[in-house]
Amino acid sequence: MRAVTIPKFGGPEVLALTNIFVPTPGAGEVTIDVAYAGVNYAEVLFRKGGVPDLPLPFVPGIEVAGTIREIGEGVDEFRVGQPVAALTIVGGGGYAEVAKAPARLVFPLDERRTSEPELAAAAASPSNVTTAYMIMADAARLQPGETVLVHAAAGGVGSAIGQMARAFGAGRVIGTVGSEDKIPYARSLGYDDVILRDSFKEQALERTDGRGVDVVVDPVGGQTRRTSLELLKPLGRLIAMGNASDAADVVQSTNELWFSSKAVLGFNLQLLSMYAPERVSRSAREALRLAGEGRIRVDVTDVLRLDDAAEAHRRIEQRSTTGKLVLKINP
Repeated sequence: MRAVTIPKFGGPEVLALTNIFVPTPGAGEVTIDVAYAGVNYAEVLFRKGGVPDLPLPFVPGIEVAGTIREIGEGVDEFRVGQPVAALTIVGGGGYAEVAKAPARLVFPLDERRTSEPELAAAAASPSNVTTAYMIMADAARLQPGETVLVHAAAGGVGSAIGQMARAFGAGRVIGTVGSEDKIPYARSLGYDDVILRDSFKEQALERTDGRGVDVVVDPVGGQTRRTSLELLKPLGRLIAMGNASDAADVVQSTNELWFSSKAVLGFNLQLLSMYAPERVSRSAREALRLAGEGRIRVDVTDVLRLDDAAEAHRRIEQRSTTGKLVLKINP
């Protein structure tokens, strides 16, 4: 079968379209004929060597949509040919014609809603909407009326987090973007305020009458993370869930957290999918239900071919994208 692999770490050009063996499902697993695969910054990190102990060659791709191909031992909730979306985040493999996934991280789709655009949106949803749901429910433990600030508000995950904060009852949701051309798109997602990230602290304080915010969700990292902590109210929570800036890590004094009554929490969906798959499964089903009801909008802003995976990675690294890119795998 055709698949895009990472044979060595490096720039987008290292991604190689090749032929590999078709996976077979083990106990508790299924394989999926992949129609579309979502493209995520996590896969850029895989390619650049940002994930420790990643075995090479590696097939990236943490979320897909398609139809069940084969069913492993002990799986009785799916049937061959059934349309599904899936998190392939534990072992990767989404950039391929056939992907393998634990059955508990596979989610049935409404068979009446399997047009090409609907399948593309289904592939763009599992990682981002599940991340957004679990950040609000489990990491931030958002309380009704609280103020939330989301960095990279126009990106794939940021676009979901802002809407999820609203679904969880946030009183005010502020988004930051890296350039003015992304402001209109972020506003269309329902953010109360959209501000430029290069001066976000001052602008956020102005919009909150100097009070600051209760929760900051930061996929950017570097100095943005440090400044975000300064913006929090007492009992505020900073959720660290990425390092899209590629900046050096920041060191945080725990004594400072003690004196300021603030908290920093990490969120890693891949780790949770390995160690708490049932919890991730429940959260994903709730998140996908909200998306299915139209309460969370998932925008596929471009569809590329499998052999254009390198171009998709270039766009993400150039920060020129809004919404979500997907790869069309099977015709």
